[in-house]
Amino acid sequence: MRALLVVNPAATTTSARTRDVLIHALASEMKLEAVTTEYRGHARDLGRQAAESDDIDLVVALGGDGTVNEVVNGLLHAGPDPEHLPGLAVVPGGSTNVFARALDLPNHPVEATGALLDALREGRERTVGLGLTSGTPGTDDEGVPPRWFTFNAGLGFDAGVVGRVEQHRERGRKSTHALYMRQVVRQLIGEPHRLHGVITLEQPGEESVRDLALSIVSNASPWTFLGNRPIYASPKASFDTGLDIFGLKRLSASALARYGTQLLTSSPERGPRGRHVTARHDLTQFTLHSKVPLPLQMDGDHLGLRTSVTFTGVRRALRVIV
Repeated sequence: MRALLVVNPAATTTSARTRDVLIHALASEMKLEAVTTEYRGHARDLGRQAAESDDIDLVVALGGDGTVNEVVNGLLHAGPDPEHLPGLAVVPGGSTNVFARALDLPNHPVEATGALLDALREGRERTVGLGLTSGTPGTDDEGVPPRWFTFNAGLGFDAGVVGRVEQHRERGRKSTHALYMRQVVRQLIGEPHRLHGVITLEQPGEESVRDLALSIVSNASPWTFLGNRPIYASPKASFDTGLDIFGLKRLSASALARYGTQLLTSSPERGPRGRHVTARHDLTQFTLHSKVPLPLQMDGDHLGLRTSVTFTGVRRALRVIV
């Protein structure tokens, strides 16, 4: 087997020494080329080169969810073809690693490398569904190029939090769960639409849902992790189904206290519920429109402002070594 290892040198939880150990372990079992990313989008470019190559069987992403997202978008630049494209393996190196953990992979890079080698020897893999976003035809955003996401996306509040965290990381701050929680509070204080939502959910053949103040799209469950605690916004979301959406119409203090508590105590069997909640399961396609430009995030990566985004759930899009 010939494999390409894409290494993010800024991965939060791996040192240079750890990366060297992992590279040597993988190289002992396969013909390995290791490339360290040098700029934003480099992992995507490497994934595309692997997809266009005739002799790469596997791409291993060593980094966080952002690195995985870039590799996936490179692999699928011409569309999904799981029977012919290289497979994907993940060695988690970020602060949260939602995609890897949603696949029940170890969260420690050394343990994950051992699990990967075992999976390759035993031929364990699965073909997972992914989410795809695109600019909505007939809107100002129709020219926005499509982009894949692996586990979640959000338009509005949660994307604003992600943007705030990215600003702090650009100033040299380390990505931690405490940093995220502080930015949640600051985003809430500055959120102008928390009592009167501006987002509309449109789904073919269904009545529109208007005035959402928060919208979270999930391709897997859990939605995210707070330390070791999984958070389930859409407990039924799965790599084997379409997309799920969780929305809230109000972000008042009382609503936040209620639904925040429900999120913190959520489980695979029970997520947030109540009269301000909108929940949809296993959707193939839908659109989120906003009355004003709102931030968009995918897999924890802030992608700027949008007024309209069309989401598509694509089943069996990518082979993953598990």
